[in-house]
Parts: sequence; C-alpha cells; structure tokens
Amino acid sequence: MTATGTDVKLPSGTDWQLPPRPSTRLRTALIIGAVAAFTIATCLPAIGGVQLDFGALISHWDNGSGLLLQLFQPDFAFLPRTVQPMLETLQMALVGAVAAALLSVPLTLWAAAPTNPNGLSRRILRAIVNVIRAVPDLVYATILVAMVGVGALPGLLTLFLFDLGIIVKLVSEAIDSADHPYIEAGKAAGGTQTQINRVTVLPQVWPLFANQWLYTLELNVRISAILGIVGAGGIGRLLDERRAFYAYDDVSVIVLEILVVVVLIEVASNLLRRRLV
Repeated sequence: MTATGTDVKLPSGTDWQLPPRPSTRLRTALIIGAVAAFTIATCLPAIGGVQLDFGALISHWDNGSGLLLQLFQPDFAFLPRTVQPMLETLQMALVGAVAAALLSVPLTLWAAAPTNPNGLSRRILRAIVNVIRAVPDLVYATILVAMVGVGALPGLLTLFLFDLGIIVKLVSEAIDSADHPYIEAGKAAGGTQTQINRVTVLPQVWPLFANQWLYTLELNVRISAILGIVGAGGIGRLLDERRAFYAYDDVSVIVLEILVVVVLIEVASNLLRRRLV
C-alpha cells in the first residue's frame, strides 16, 4: 500500500485507512452568504441598501484624475513652510498622549473588575468612557474651537479625550480577561485593594499601558491632520488651507511629510516595545 505522492510501505496485515477529506461545504456556504449579504446591502435600496452610484464615479472620473495628477507632482519648494506646523502637530500629539497616559492609570484601575470590586463606581466610569469614545473627534474639535478659539489648544484637548477613551477601554478589558492569582495572594496576606493594585497589579500591566500609550501617540499625528479642517491647529490647518486653494502639489508635500513622520514614530515605537515587553 502506498500513500498519495510517496512510496510508504506499511506492515503486513495492517489495515491502514486515510482519514476522510474535510468537507468544504460550510466554508462555501459562508462565502455565498457573505456575497449575498453584500449584494443586498449595496444593490437593493428598497430594503436599506447603500445606493452606490457607479455611473457617477465613471462620469466624474475626469474631475478627480486632474487632482490625482497634481498629487503625483509634489512641489518640494513648499516644504519649509510645513516645518513649523508639523512641529506644532508633534507637540500637540506628545502633550495629549502624555496627559492621557498620566490620567489613564488610575481611571483604568477604577474601570477594571479585578482592581475595583465596587460595581457601581465601575459601571459609572465605564459609561462615561463609552460616552467619550462615542463622540467623534471632529465633533470635540468643533465644539472646543467654538469655546476656546482657533489654534493648538482645542486640538490638544481633543487628542487628550480621544487617547483617554482608547487607553482606559482597551487596558481595562485586558485586565478583566486575564488571570490574576497575585491579587488573591495579596488579599490573603491582608492587603487593601489600593496596596494590591500598587504593589502587584501595576508591575504586571505596565507593558499593556506602554503599548497603548505608544499606539495613541502614533494615532495623534494622523488625527491632527484631520482636526485642522475645523481650525484645531497643526499641520492639518495648513493642509486644509492649501486644499481650499486647490494647490494639490502642496497638499502632496504635506501628505508625504505626515507619512514620513508617522513611519519614524512607528519604528521608534516598535523599538521601545521590544525593550519594554
């Protein structure tokens, strides 16, 4: 007896059987169902479809092709004008991330069940965090610009709220889903919840906090480019200004600069993560 593709000699008198091939019916059914759901969602407006107008995309293609051509022809003579707004963006991103990092530690411990056995206070804080996360960052920026004026301050406050919601949500859920035998040991030793959190929990979750802090720093640079549309300062304000004048060769320079800065921050973040984890 031989196996498919190879010559394998089996012991005499032994009845060897190859296992049955796994069925692909379930996978095929899921693929067909996904395609059908997508078709219903996009092509049947009578039951709530998206109403995609592919004809308009084709007929208006000439309008976008000229802009794309300008984007592929960046004017690097404009680059010196972007230095100061980019520095302002980096300052906003860093200060917002640091402020959120400082406040996120006690709030996260308060929002996680293993570190806060008081169910009422925990639910109240989680509800507040969910509200913070539910409001889009552009809405925050628009309201704050109206309250404190155009500039870097509304952008910084928006990034702070955005970062705080992300960090508290993700880290508290990670704490909830992990096993914490050291907490039981601390309680058995007679420690208070505050002492247990400070001595046993925090040393275990510092890598989680560090990962989220670095992640929010990366996000802040990207988000600040969008916040400038409503006057929240930084490179985004210059980007919106050049876009309004249809200077897409300058817009291309700004986009390339943001891309380079984001990549450099990501490389530095990955190096730090390797040392922290």
